[in-house]
Amino acid sequence: MDDATDLREAGLRVTAARLAILEAVRAGDHSDAEHIARDVRAKVGHVSTQAVYDALHALTGARLLRRIEPAGSAARYEARVGDNHHHLVCRRCGAVADTDCVVGLAPCLVPSDTHGFTVDEAEVVFWGVCPQCQVGSGDPRGDGAAKRAP
Repeated sequence: MDDATDLREAGLRVTAARLAILEAVRAGDHSDAEHIARDVRAKVGHVSTQAVYDALHALTGARLLRRIEPAGSAARYEARVGDNHHHLVCRRCGAVADTDCVVGLAPCLVPSDTHGFTVDEAEVVFWGVCPQCQVGSGDPRGDGAAKRAP
């Protein structure tokens, strides 16, 4: 299927901005709304930041996009939906990478007490330092410990 069909099936109007947003999110690497807006403007001309936020909200609500919110970072968007994958986040540069489910099928992890909730998804964020940030530091943990060691 194509994006226009996906939008129609989700009950959303097909607009140039929504199509450009879907394309920008797919082409990006867990981009935030500001980067998505810049990419959309380069493709279709003037689109207000509010219109981009509104469209991202609608596309996320329709499950055509997924919103992730790493601590200390702006919300990020991705087109990988419909599975229960997790994320790796670099503490230094904020790079985000997908990683498949920890174990088994969704929700991958089971809480010790559900408090009556029906659990259908687990969101796990692994924090560390990406390979690019490790280069030259000699410190795979990214906290400077390797440089401080005697």
